[in-house]
Amino acid sequence: MKIDTKKQRIRRHARIRAKVKGTKDRPRLCVFKSNNNISAQLIDDATHTVLGGVISSKIAPKKGGMEQASEVGKAIAKLGGEKKITNVVFDRGGYIYTGQVKALADAARDAGLIF
Repeated sequence: MKIDTKKQRIRRHARIRAKVKGTKDRPRLCVFKSNNNISAQLIDDATHTVLGGVISSKIAPKKGGMEQASEVGKAIAKLGGEKKITNVVFDRGGYIYTGQVKALADAARDAGLIF
């Protein structure tokens, strides 16, 4: 039986989303990884709106994966600061909390987001 990793990640993400909800005061910081880029969005689940987002292809296109993730973390924290958002709920998107996801989270924390 062949294992479909994409379906497994979607199932993990659904389990996480059942527990994690974002509000206007404390939006959800959602992470998405592809083979080339990593992105993060601030989402208000109460009104189903995206408050802002950052993608590594716009921020740091020439850097490697970990450096890209750190830059995206700093940029999303700066975007949150501009919108007066300090507290967020972290949604790792079904990805394991190591490598790029951890680098993004640590950079966002260092830049001022609380989660």
